[in-house]
Amino acid sequence: MRTLTSWLPISPDSDFSLHNLPYGVFHTGDGKARAGIAIGEHIVDLATAAEAGLFGKRRFFKKIFEQNTLNEFIALGKPVTNRVRQKVLTWLTQVAAPENAARLLVERRKATMLLPVRVGNYTDFYSSIEHATNVGKMFRPDNPLLPNWRWIPVGYHGRASSVVLSDTPIRRPWGQILLKDQETPVFSPSRQLDFELEMAFVIGKDSPLGTPIAVDKADEYIFGLVLFNDWSARDIQRWEYVPLGPFLGKNFGSSISPWIVPLEALKPFRVKGPKQQPAPLSYLQHGSKGGHNFDIALEVGIRGEGAGTETIVARSNSKYLYWSMAQQLAHHTVNGCNVCVGDLMASGTISGPQSGTYGSMLELSWGGKEPIRLNDGTTRTFLLDGDTVTMRGWAAKGGLRVGFGEVSGAVLKALD
Repeated sequence: MRTLTSWLPISPDSDFSLHNLPYGVFHTGDGKARAGIAIGEHIVDLATAAEAGLFGKRRFFKKIFEQNTLNEFIALGKPVTNRVRQKVLTWLTQVAAPENAARLLVERRKATMLLPVRVGNYTDFYSSIEHATNVGKMFRPDNPLLPNWRWIPVGYHGRASSVVLSDTPIRRPWGQILLKDQETPVFSPSRQLDFELEMAFVIGKDSPLGTPIAVDKADEYIFGLVLFNDWSARDIQRWEYVPLGPFLGKNFGSSISPWIVPLEALKPFRVKGPKQQPAPLSYLQHGSKGGHNFDIALEVGIRGEGAGTETIVARSNSKYLYWSMAQQLAHHTVNGCNVCVGDLMASGTISGPQSGTYGSMLELSWGGKEPIRLNDGTTRTFLLDGDTVTMRGWAAKGGLRVGFGEVSGAVLKALD
């Protein structure tokens, strides 16, 4: 990929490089939502750029960019969204600063970010073989990986209404819990609140009901990726998940990062995923060309209430996912289930092969048996009230850097 330079100062360590140009929605205190593209420490105000004629059909694009979500813009299709991104790149890589630079740029620190898409449907997968095996070892030592796991990308439909933007506090949930050596459950706040380190992809194209999406067509339907924290109440989940799976232990909150990194920005970071044994059924098989996973470094930090610094408790990578995003989408739709622009599909917890790469407290503390020591001297088996969990992700290669920023959330105590 060619080296890109800009008249706008951009740190080489910035997540939001010229090779990235992710989309988001923001306002600057006036309450007027508008779409933007992050670049370094700034945002290109796309509504103002449209008004200035950067995209040609000024009135049409200005109206699209003044919506409070990106859904209408994304629905225009990749030929349009990629062209807008290219126009912005051309504007940013002029030899000298254009006359309208000050008008089109907003400092990111002065902007308030909004949920980037209206999420109509949300699905969570279970696509890390390391995570599935670790959890299985804790609860089914003799049969950790259930027989269907290597055949299908297991998933469940979550609650779209509780998908929230980064920095939204998460309230510790109440639910039924079966305590150790007891036969009758109690109604209690969760005592085993957890995070799940995940990534999610945003659907960018509607599909007709009854029409599957083939693996090799998945990229046409995936607009971009975000960081995703699937907050989980393990004790509530453990009691309720048989026979139908996750419910109240999951639907109280899921956090996403504010910037959607376009799939096209991640092309240089495609890699092959783990070898799949046995070979998947034909509808889940990738072609022989290219990689189907992404080499995206991930980390999780915890900062206790009043603590000065956070502790990095996990470092992982999305390349560990056994089932790729394309396979997830193909399986999701193989029965004819349709998808809609703005739908969100999360990967499931991303864990690696060593303990420091596990993507949840459940694994890091091994079910609460091995407490984790934080930099402030305190320990954790699960999350405490006042803890702030922050996840970060970035892809870096040969001088290129494409980052996702952060998804963060603080734990509030349960309601009385």
